Amino acid sequence: MFQYLSTQKFENVISKQILRSGTSIGANITESRNAQSKADFIHKLNIALKEADETLYWLKNLYAGGYLNDKEYESIYNDADELVKILVSSIKTLKGQ
Repeated sequence: MFQYLSTQKFENVISKQILRSGTSIGANITESRNAQSKADFIHKLNIALKEADETLYWLKNLYAGGYLNDKEYESIYNDADELVKILVSSIKTLKGQ
């Protein structure tokens, strides 16, 4: 998506932000596998959740700015929203809620 936005739509600011937040989700989930405690594991998943929420924010801005059409937006947004739901559920389960 970053390449598409930067080369086809000539959008460089938000596309860099969404690249950072989007890749940070996976990085934090991967890092959580080596957590030193359950609390550390939950903390890293919470960071991934915050990054996923940020990604949703940038997607909304790209859509509002006309950089993504309806189909592109809905597909990517739904995937990111599903990640948010998975992370929220995982965190609640780990906390015993």
